[in-house]
Amino acid sequence: MGVPSFFRWLQRKYPSIITNAVEERKTEINGTEIPSDCTKPNPNNQEFDNLYLDMNGIIHPCTHPENRPAPKSEEEMFVLIFEYIDRLFSIVRPRRLLYMAIDGVAPRAKMNQQRSRRFRAAKEAIEKEEEIHKIREKLEAEGIPLPPAKKAEEKFDSNCITPGTPFMDRLAIALRYYVHKKISSDPAWENIQVILSDANAPGEGEHKIMDFIRRQRASSSHDPNTVHCLCGADADLIMLGLATHEANFNILREEFVPNQPRPCELCHQYGHGMKDCQGLAAEDDKVSDVQANPIDRKTNFIFIRLPILREYLERDLKDGMMDLPFEFDLERAIDDWVFMCFFVGNDFLPHLPSLEIRENAIDRLIRLYKQMVRESKGWLTDAGEVSLDRVQIMMKGLGEMEDQIFVQRQKSAKRWKKIQRKRSRQSNMPQNDSLVAPSENLPEKMTAKELIDVRKEEKMNTAECKEAEMKLKSLLNIPSESHRIEVETPRHTVKRSAPVEEENSGNDSTTDPPPTKIVKIAATATSSDDDSEEEEENLDGIDFHKPGWKSRYYLAKFNIQEDDVEFRRKIARDYVEGLCWVLKYYYQGCPSWDWFFPHHYAPFASDFDAIADFVPDFSKPTKPFNPFEQLMAVFPAASRAHIPEAWHSLMTEADSPLSEFYPTNFKIDLNGKKFAWQGVVLLPFVDQKKLLEELSKVYSKLTDDEKRRNIRGVDRIFVKNSHTLFTALNEVFGLGKESNFEVKKDADGSVIREWVPIDPSLANGMAGEIAFDKDAVEIGGVFPSIIHNNVEYMNVDPNCCMMASYRDPVFPNGFKFSAVLLEGVAELERTLKHAQPNDEMPISSQPPQSVSHRSGSDSHA
Repeated sequence: MGVPSFFRWLQRKYPSIITNAVEERKTEINGTEIPSDCTKPNPNNQEFDNLYLDMNGIIHPCTHPENRPAPKSEEEMFVLIFEYIDRLFSIVRPRRLLYMAIDGVAPRAKMNQQRSRRFRAAKEAIEKEEEIHKIREKLEAEGIPLPPAKKAEEKFDSNCITPGTPFMDRLAIALRYYVHKKISSDPAWENIQVILSDANAPGEGEHKIMDFIRRQRASSSHDPNTVHCLCGADADLIMLGLATHEANFNILREEFVPNQPRPCELCHQYGHGMKDCQGLAAEDDKVSDVQANPIDRKTNFIFIRLPILREYLERDLKDGMMDLPFEFDLERAIDDWVFMCFFVGNDFLPHLPSLEIRENAIDRLIRLYKQMVRESKGWLTDAGEVSLDRVQIMMKGLGEMEDQIFVQRQKSAKRWKKIQRKRSRQSNMPQNDSLVAPSENLPEKMTAKELIDVRKEEKMNTAECKEAEMKLKSLLNIPSESHRIEVETPRHTVKRSAPVEEENSGNDSTTDPPPTKIVKIAATATSSDDDSEEEEENLDGIDFHKPGWKSRYYLAKFNIQEDDVEFRRKIARDYVEGLCWVLKYYYQGCPSWDWFFPHHYAPFASDFDAIADFVPDFSKPTKPFNPFEQLMAVFPAASRAHIPEAWHSLMTEADSPLSEFYPTNFKIDLNGKKFAWQGVVLLPFVDQKKLLEELSKVYSKLTDDEKRRNIRGVDRIFVKNSHTLFTALNEVFGLGKESNFEVKKDADGSVIREWVPIDPSLANGMAGEIAFDKDAVEIGGVFPSIIHNNVEYMNVDPNCCMMASYRDPVFPNGFKFSAVLLEGVAELERTLKHAQPNDEMPISSQPPQSVSHRSGSDSHA
């Protein structure tokens, strides 16, 4: 979820939720790498039942990494993905289930964000290529040798990581090969079942995982003490994990490492940026080992322990709420906390102008929330339903603070500027021994406190000066005459060097540059974390700190007058409808595949003055787009190579009835930010009815293979032939074999399956249904390798893995999934017995004692 700074804020506020993951590295014997034995007890002193992989967070960095040379071929990309999964599996060592979910077709509410990212990514790729070409010509004219330029077909367009493209189809086959290989040959995979939900199965990856967990919880066979681990870097995984109400839920993510070296885009060497490239003849004696060998350097992983976060939230939310006229309910309070986090950012709605995480927006909302609970004598949400009358009470309180918030924001910006000017003067002072390394001249005898104080001062003198220098550079030339910039020329293409911790998180990764007229910073420069953008002066002419800010905002963003109260209330109702949609999405599944927020900007809290009686209606049946329909909704014309050729003209021809949806030039509204990648991409919203009507006229032009890729698919389950569930899968395979592997299809080409219920006692308690899958390989047969000339990835021969189609347990329409701890859950040992709310606890390499340690010999058969 796009919540800038959320994880950093959470880590600082609740430090004990983080523990370092212990990872056993591969050993080398006589030049041969020996992987760790994953059948042994987990070195993290914690046994996990289920491992869930949000695959897009793996696919993006493996296919177009930012801090290492790009893979030379598609096969190399696949191998990197396999190795990444191997690494995660080795850390977690699941004993029951591995669930891999790739983003499928998303709801319309998410498509708007995907559309913005893909249009911007395609535009920046073109502009970057033009800039590279210009610099290359200059260097070659000077006789400086460079590696040959990549051919067009060798360049990887990351937009192809979207459902329906040929690349995603080949990736699905590659992952099926990988699972067959691991199950057939790796002892650690023998007793688990594997589920692969590829890009043809509708839904965002993390939400397919959540839907699976919800439906398992609602099944009588579910173990309430299941230990879950979800791998991914998106901030929303934390909220989604809490929303499951599973007692032992953990998140695994890469440790954020700022300022990682990046290769030059011309010579592919490290230690300099493209602007400073000296070609292949460049001296590399100034390049550090870390820069020279980035491939050998692996980042570490950390666990986010949600049981401990639940303890923190219990303490914070209970504070001042013990004398309520009704019993305090932690599960309801946590759900309310999750809902309040939506106001500061999510993938489906812009955040309210008066709420910024860096300004303690969540704490401010919690104070208003506690006051509301007392006044209204009730909770804000209930298993995905929102009490809008109580939301109105909270928003009224926030609206009364908006003037003060904006004035304080301006004061903070000025104070920050003053600090930066002071630091910039310090950074320009000549360095000397006492400034750079005072610890070298310390007295022989110092108290511990004195030593700590000196160390702190030392760090400030060295690190802060570098930090200030970078921050100053980023602020020197902020544009003032125009803050809506047109993305049209290569001059705008400046790769950002300041790290962005989580808002893209790899899942829709794009390299978004700062706007024109911002100082260009070399790739090797040291930048601080994104606090450098946090205390900004107003950049968009709204002047929120001055009277009349609301009139100026609505005129600039919506082209309406402030006195148009009804329109402002309509925007507020649309926004509230979105909040209700998001909460249902988190707790009950997608309430509508068609709904989206039809504005680029959010209203103010003070405009939520007539929402108490508003009743959002998501009762109309909807269905996901087909994969090609989503491609046409989110792709720019520049990425048309991934779309059936017969449809290209709909994007490129001037007289196409859909041409308005594919602008080549578009504006980015900085909206008070400094960098274009933070701005609002002003693209026209796609008219769904018009799009689908026009596409229906060209479906007949699709080839048979294209029609196959355009079908909504299902998940697949895999087990070894020694697994207790094997017989059931083999029987449905036999049924398909008897019918000569023929499959029945409905009018739109979708396969008609005969579903057979699973006996949960044979599947580690997992419920669901299976059906024959025409792509299954017979036991003893051969699954051909998709990797050539690599002895590690040969044909799977003989195959010992059986595959079948799988679907989650089915419940009647209107079924309400519970949002409570399940009966029979074991109480975990508490960690925060003596800790204070803001204790700065060090990150530990061991899991906290609040997590129940389970041996590998328990019910993991």
